Amino acid sequence: MLTEEPTALDVAALQRRTLSLLVGTQIIGGLGVASGVSVGALLASSLAGPWAAGIAGSCAVVGGAVIAIPATRLMRTGGRRPGLVFALTVGAVGALLVVLAARLGSVPLMFLGTLLFGGSSAANLQSRYAAVDLAAPDRRARHLSIVVWATTVGAVAGPNLAPYTDRLLGRWGVPEYGGPYLFSVLAFVVGATVIFIALRPDPLLTAGGARPGAKGVWRQAARTIRASPGARTGVAAVAVGHVVMVGVMSMTPVHIGEYVHDHGDLLRVVGLVISIHITGMYAFAPVVGLLTDRLGRRPVIAGGIVVLLAACALAGTAGHDTWRLSIGLALLGLGWNGTMVAGSTLLSESVPVEERAGVQGLSDVVMGVAGASAGALSGVVVDFFGYPVLALLAAVTAVPLLARVLR
Repeated sequence: MLTEEPTALDVAALQRRTLSLLVGTQIIGGLGVASGVSVGALLASSLAGPWAAGIAGSCAVVGGAVIAIPATRLMRTGGRRPGLVFALTVGAVGALLVVLAARLGSVPLMFLGTLLFGGSSAANLQSRYAAVDLAAPDRRARHLSIVVWATTVGAVAGPNLAPYTDRLLGRWGVPEYGGPYLFSVLAFVVGATVIFIALRPDPLLTAGGARPGAKGVWRQAARTIRASPGARTGVAAVAVGHVVMVGVMSMTPVHIGEYVHDHGDLLRVVGLVISIHITGMYAFAPVVGLLTDRLGRRPVIAGGIVVLLAACALAGTAGHDTWRLSIGLALLGLGWNGTMVAGSTLLSESVPVEERAGVQGLSDVVMGVAGASAGALSGVVVDFFGYPVLALLAAVTAVPLLARVLR
């Protein structure tokens, strides 16, 4: 087993330093992820229609799941640092390919670029687990939630910067919707560089959670999850919350495009609504983390599901009322936060430390595949039945998890 041995006093100091570093890189990474996500559906829809917007959203989520596989292997053998750097680098390559696809008008290339772009999301999601590696048991949820919260600054600013980067870089010949993705490239490169240089000692190595060799990672992770009821519930909470959030959120820009037709106005309205949604996703994470540590993991998961149901009801009945839609999207983000923070904490503490990296990586793969399926189907549902039906179906998927947590 690979370890980096600090003294007992050093562990607390190292945890504070690690949290500070993760907060900074999450802000940078959040800027990059949200900048691209805010225009991805619009770019896909402009190239091929609403069905492509759903597929593009799914590609990003699938990419997060796919890139999590090699990233997890790197973490399991070498710690958090190489895995996070790898995922951010792949995300930067993907963003460049999306810009090239916009230039060429190539839908397949856009799908490939969006798939690789998902690596940046894998990095942001895996960063939350780095906050737990050295945390005291009664502070795990709070420390994890601080890293989740840190994404707020970048994630809220990113969509609102999209109109400016699109217009500014458009003057230099960058194609429509390409500017935000070029900005993402810069953010991911900066984030990867900071992590590569500064995330030392590595928190997972210090906790003794890395192993030489990576054979049988996924089989062992699956066995570990099956053997632990808490781990199973944690995986289910993270996956179901992601299904509801991705399914509704991914088609919201397309829904707004049905009643806002001017290009500049559309970007501004989408930027506002997505910013409000992302605020709900991240801004209240410290409160959710505190409640998770004080009230317990399962009650917060249940509360998150109830909020998701309310969000679907509001968004699905908003029609052309942007503010009602915004409130629904804010609640959608808040409910996701509850299932993510409490579910991730429950998962992490329900398995041995030496199995955490593999189990956490498998959980994110499951979450990504589930969310990708929701994203792919969302475009088809909206195309044939409309946005309200999509919101209804998303709500229905959350009910079985609520029954499991409450029983």
